[in-house]
Amino acid sequence: MSRKYMLAVVALAAVLSGGCKKEKEPEKVVVQMEKVGTDNLEIYGEYVGRIRARRFVEVRARVEGYLEKMLFEEGKKVHQNQPLFMINRAQYKARADKADAQLKKDLAQEAKAARDVERLRPLYEQKAASQLDLDNAVAAYESAKASVAMSRADLAQANLELGYTTVKSPVSGYISERYVDIGTLVGPGAKSLLATIVDSDTVLVDFSLTAQDYLRSLQRNVKLGEKDMSRSWQPNITVTLADNSIYPIRGLVDFAEPQVDPKTGTFGVRAELANPERKLLPGQFTKVKLLLDVRENAIVIPSKAVVMEKGGAYVYVVRRDSTAEKRFIETGPEVDNSIVVERGLGVGETIITEGYNKLTPGVLVIPAAVPVREEQEKEDKL
Repeated sequence: MSRKYMLAVVALAAVLSGGCKKEKEPEKVVVQMEKVGTDNLEIYGEYVGRIRARRFVEVRARVEGYLEKMLFEEGKKVHQNQPLFMINRAQYKARADKADAQLKKDLAQEAKAARDVERLRPLYEQKAASQLDLDNAVAAYESAKASVAMSRADLAQANLELGYTTVKSPVSGYISERYVDIGTLVGPGAKSLLATIVDSDTVLVDFSLTAQDYLRSLQRNVKLGEKDMSRSWQPNITVTLADNSIYPIRGLVDFAEPQVDPKTGTFGVRAELANPERKLLPGQFTKVKLLLDVRENAIVIPSKAVVMEKGGAYVYVVRRDSTAEKRFIETGPEVDNSIVVERGLGVGETIITEGYNKLTPGVLVIPAAVPVREEQEKEDKL
């Protein structure tokens, strides 16, 4: 056997042995990975709400008479106790003057009756006047006092009715147009509604929650309508305007109905919302987003990493030896593209977020160049 032949055989053997070793190398799958961490996950519910003013007051005439003046500008803001309308006051002034004169008359009768008693009492003690005379004088004095009390009440009533001829604003707010014209007969027996006032600097938002939402809130120890100062957050709402923009001021839930409506299976909730620029109009319907819960320091992973099947939910976890482990987990609320893991994962473990469809338990995995979430975070920063 020649030397060249021997070298060829050795070279071929080396190639064949190298090829066999290459075939025996374990398969490695390129996947995208992510460390498991914690986050504060905010859980919201979305509902349809209706805006209403904090106060809606009807301005009515409390005495009858002809409307003489209007003292405000329609659609503008008025202040509490600001004069709005004037009703003809002549007859009410006359009644007040008459009641005042009657009071003065009765006061004079009272004073005379008191002097009569003072004069007769010593005469009775000296037996110069009879018991009947004294009793009659005392009775006359008591009757005069009662007349004075009645006259005082009549005068107070007359002055009250006279004051009602100037119709004043009961609250501060924005007034409507007038509902009656000058010269119209107004009053309880005629047209009493003169205008309305809306206090919309603060508005109320009414919406309804399902009984299921209510029970879930109780399970999380969240009682809507009650402030819990032990929490770092309170149930609050954001509303969406007609142009789909988000109203910049949040409102706090301050009331919840104590019972569920059996007809609809819902219960009413109310939130109070500041409205300094009057962007929110009473009667307007709006979308309401309610913060129902905040899961603080919860284990949160991307939803795309979770596989749902009949037996439950599972993820692939990367072991220390870089092999993939199929692990079943217990999931919690899902918000946007993230999901809470209640059990099954620990902080600091590594999960596979993409590429798990190519995996089998125990296969070796290697990370892709750039994780998807890292790419997204870079894009968000830009």
